Amino acid sequence: MFRKILLSFIAAALLSSCATSPMGRKQFILIGDAEMNQMGVTSFQKMKTSSKISTNQQAQRYVQCVSQAIINELPDSWKQQAWETVVFEDNSANAFALPGGKIGVHTGLLNVAKNQDQLATVIGHEVAHVLSRHGAERVSQQIGLELALQTTDAISRNKMDNQGNQKALMSALGLGAQLGVLLPFSRTHESEADLFGIDLMAKAGFDPRQSVNLWKNMAAASSSRVPQFMSTHPNPEKRIEKLSAYMPNALQLQQQALQQGKRPRCQ
Repeated sequence: MFRKILLSFIAAALLSSCATSPMGRKQFILIGDAEMNQMGVTSFQKMKTSSKISTNQQAQRYVQCVSQAIINELPDSWKQQAWETVVFEDNSANAFALPGGKIGVHTGLLNVAKNQDQLATVIGHEVAHVLSRHGAERVSQQIGLELALQTTDAISRNKMDNQGNQKALMSALGLGAQLGVLLPFSRTHESEADLFGIDLMAKAGFDPRQSVNLWKNMAAASSSRVPQFMSTHPNPEKRIEKLSAYMPNALQLQQQALQQGKRPRCQ
């Protein structure tokens, strides 16, 4: 019964979606861009003080070159933000973009992304998360989840006398909500960012075909993998399959960019 209450709440929330992602998916968003931008800027400032910034100036210029080429292709409302790109000294093959125009790249990624096109795949992917407002969507989902669990907790207190059973119920509901609601949405976000991301990098003149090679490199570099249903990321095989099916669209955008003289030369 309590699981039905939780799922009913989430379903009602999703039905009240008031936003649409760049890929055409309805979204449930409760938090505004200004609040998300402030959160992103504040988080990035903390990262710059708590994490080591790379002193390799060539790497900084290279990553900034790729980032700027993609930023130049964003809609004006996004392009006019004060974008900042920083390379952090970290061996993990990772990168991120935050609301408020912040991009971070770990030095470890430069060992996996073998050329500018592969690096553009990752940066385009991360920037696509920001433009798709995936962060705001996740925060909104968490707000809805917390409210649903609090409501269920209040109901359960009236129906259960055994405190241990009550805690077990809330724990099960929390895990069930996470697996049934939050993680699938995260995988949807990742798939959207893959496709929207190669659109962005192709519009800048980068070769979208290198996205497939990038994810092959990522798969080879990964030392372990959790089952897909417990992961927020699609497994590499499914990711490559979707990218390959979408490739004709991205190649058409790249051809248009090349005809306009957009030929990135980031080194």
